[in-house]
Amino acid sequence: MVATHSSATPSPLQSASASEAAAPRPTLLIVDDEDGPRQSLRVVFKELYDVVLADSGPRALEIMKSRRVDAAVLDIRMTGMSGTELLGHLKQLNPRIEVVMLTAYETIETARQALRHGACDYLTKPFEIPVIRDAVANAIQRRALSDAMTDGSMRIQELQEEMRNIEIKGEMARTQNEIYASVMHDIGSPLTAVSVMLQMVGMDLESTRGGETAAVKEQLARVNLQVARCMEISRRYLNYARERSTQKHAVRLNQTLADVHELLRSNPSGRRHQLSVHLMPVDLPVLMNGTDLIQVLLNLITNAFQASASPLQVEVFAEYHDDPVPHATLADSPRCVFVNRDGFVNEPPLIALHVRDTGPGIPEGILPKIFESYFSTKVPGEGTGLGLAIVRRLVAQAKGGIQVQTQPGQGATFTVFLPVEKN
Repeated sequence: MVATHSSATPSPLQSASASEAAAPRPTLLIVDDEDGPRQSLRVVFKELYDVVLADSGPRALEIMKSRRVDAAVLDIRMTGMSGTELLGHLKQLNPRIEVVMLTAYETIETARQALRHGACDYLTKPFEIPVIRDAVANAIQRRALSDAMTDGSMRIQELQEEMRNIEIKGEMARTQNEIYASVMHDIGSPLTAVSVMLQMVGMDLESTRGGETAAVKEQLARVNLQVARCMEISRRYLNYARERSTQKHAVRLNQTLADVHELLRSNPSGRRHQLSVHLMPVDLPVLMNGTDLIQVLLNLITNAFQASASPLQVEVFAEYHDDPVPHATLADSPRCVFVNRDGFVNEPPLIALHVRDTGPGIPEGILPKIFESYFSTKVPGEGTGLGLAIVRRLVAQAKGGIQVQTQPGQGATFTVFLPVEKN
């Protein structure tokens, strides 16, 4: 009855290629105090880039202040301001500019100075055209990667700022900030992970001066694709939070399951475990606020991840019920509890949303307490004891119910029963 979640999203390299195709031509600045070398380089690169020429360091700085420059080719030995000195000034104006240095008088010291000041490559005259084309292409690509990485970081900061500015005043007053703090934590975690990944890519980029950047480019494309997904998902649920009211809102179950799957792919707590998310054959509308449903799923799955330090499997799937939940299912036993029995509106159609793990199970003495606020079996400092309490309250607000079944050594299954919007 269910299908394993899959995505038809284009590959990161396809997305990157499309972006590059739509982008304007990069600008290349060539600085040499001799007209012959300047014009020669202009001829070499005019078909590939927007080429701008400067006959001195001061003229090059004027150009930099008046327009965007992606990369530059500088002669080291120039009258007045040397190429090395100009390199330092260019980096002050824009640290992301990539620079290739040229010289007819190569020494170890000049090469060391050029690289120390931030040059990405160092060539000697006379040079072969394929060699300098490769060097400039590498510089342009490094600049594109740097810009993409900066753009991704800025987008993360914008979203985090937007999340900080959200005020769910009524809910915060009723729940002592539990909902807000938990949503911020669970949606913010993958964004933080992506931010760290961007920093790692930056370090990899720094280590490839004058070398191959294809692997870094592919890695950055993948990271930025995840940034875009996280931002799309987060904004969707922030909109649900803004629209919260006494009116019932329906959220698409399959869309929520897919979003949870994407968010948890970057969650550090899930790296050692295997998560399977299955979709329904039909994307049914569930009568629950979208922010609440994603919070319930995130908390239940994260709780399963934390059940064992050893690798385990967590499976999420749903079943459609045309009939009321049987009374036997609502009953408690030593290895089974039902939460919100009195408030549960047991009227079909209903969805039974299961989160099943292969962990050690829940001891009988602990099972009745797991939904209490601040109850935790973790060592101090590793858990707040709020996750399952939040799940209980959100499901109760939606007139739903929760059943927990467990077997020692065979894991636990949390089943959330929720109403489906009637046609």
